Amino acid sequence: MNSKSPILLFDSGVGGLTVLSELRKLMPKAPVIYAADMAGLPYGGKSEAEVAARVAGLLGRMAERYQPRLICIACNTASTIALGMVREVLETPIVGTVPAIKPAAAITRTGTIGLLGTEATVRQKYVDDLQEQFAEGKRLLRYGANRLVALGEKKLRGEAVSIDEVASAASGLVLQPGGEDLDTVVLACTHFPLLEPELREAFGKDVTFVHGAEGIARRIEHLLEGQKFSFWSKSLAVTTGELEDFRRLAPAFEQHGISTLKRF
Repeated sequence: MNSKSPILLFDSGVGGLTVLSELRKLMPKAPVIYAADMAGLPYGGKSEAEVAARVAGLLGRMAERYQPRLICIACNTASTIALGMVREVLETPIVGTVPAIKPAAAITRTGTIGLLGTEATVRQKYVDDLQEQFAEGKRLLRYGANRLVALGEKKLRGEAVSIDEVASAASGLVLQPGGEDLDTVVLACTHFPLLEPELREAFGKDVTFVHGAEGIARRIEHLLEGQKFSFWSKSLAVTTGELEDFRRLAPAFEQHGISTLKRF
């Protein structure tokens, strides 16, 4: 493996920075290419066929161009829909992002868990399977809060996001029958942890939030154990959208050691 070969972190937008933040704690010297499909954002309202075709096509081209040592799909929607397909067509190791139902089921006291994701994620059979495997006997309430994706992107651009906006976008979770018993909420979109302070205010101090960023970072570290990294190999971020708009996110990327932003 070439020591300059990067880790490719892919998301529909900038939610994957929550994963990159945890990865930097474990692998600070690893070269990373952060790929944001801003032209395709948001994925949550798209059909399964649209998401699968787009993600597989983009990752195929990116794998050819950047020759990554590992690809992380840092997007719950893309992972629950397209992970299997991408693994079939690419030889590169792939790490996906799936809703953290297992840890949530282990810590809930009331037995009622909330799943907050995009509309596309919460309806997937993948989620049904996770519930059956890890949360048998628990109640899982699901809500597709697509608006939270835009609010997370807005916050990273330095724009004001109010607690009322976040509460309104997520209110459909607690307004369901049984919502008053929620004590644990799975943030099943990598954008949503960006809004965790606002969500805590909206849901109250008795609700615990769970997401998978730490576990994903540990999985990447495990798979790449023993591999060498070039300290001087630069990390960068690329977008499928307009570069001028992407550059508004430069301060957020700089916090994670990425100063070069380009158009894919």
